[in-house]
Amino acid sequence: MLDIKGLHVSYGKSRVINGMDLHIDQGEKLVIMGRNGVGKTTLLKAIMGVLPCGNGSVGFMGKDVTKLSAHERSVMGMAYVPQGREIIPDYTVEENLDLGGYAHTRDLAGRKKVILDLFPALEEHMGRKGGVLSGGQQQQLAIGRAMMSDPKLLILDEPTEGIQPNVVAEIAHILNRIKNEMGVTIIVVEQNYRFCRKIADKFVMIQKGRIEASGTRDEMSDELVKKYLAV
Repeated sequence: MLDIKGLHVSYGKSRVINGMDLHIDQGEKLVIMGRNGVGKTTLLKAIMGVLPCGNGSVGFMGKDVTKLSAHERSVMGMAYVPQGREIIPDYTVEENLDLGGYAHTRDLAGRKKVILDLFPALEEHMGRKGGVLSGGQQQQLAIGRAMMSDPKLLILDEPTEGIQPNVVAEIAHILNRIKNEMGVTIIVVEQNYRFCRKIADKFVMIQKGRIEASGTRDEMSDELVKKYLAV
């Protein structure tokens, strides 16, 4: 599904990702963990094509996409939910969802039914502006907007940030449904250890732009969390 080899990504002269290799099989849920500033968001942006790769390659669905734009990768089946959600606050919930689907489907109404089945709490707010929703509702809207493109790979950056615990649990449940019912591969950058334990099939721990530890959910030990997440 996703095959990253020897990836280097820089901001100006500052190298952030240092020769990273990463492979994700179709239908897996991978969580990427690490302290602030170690390169997690940079990695996601490079996968999505928002940032250029200095060296190395990104393969998706058996094709080299290293030189493709974010739009081209989106058409191929990648969807990205950035940190902070970035919904359009002056657009209604329905308009935000429509924006996620315009370039991908002619059946916006049919796709919205699928999304509202995942996020029934959004249905009563379809005519409200996205900016007046709670943080948890905005996060659900951001994921729903990404899912309007019917992606093969869903990429999320800090989806639990600033969200109350009951909504965090609901998002974990929804991501598991997206994987199990729709077969979507999921990558999540996250620092909420309990959330990661609920959703991960595999994990990697990043430090200074390199993967320092990896394994299955059962191998995500307290010792590793203390070593790579504790401040």
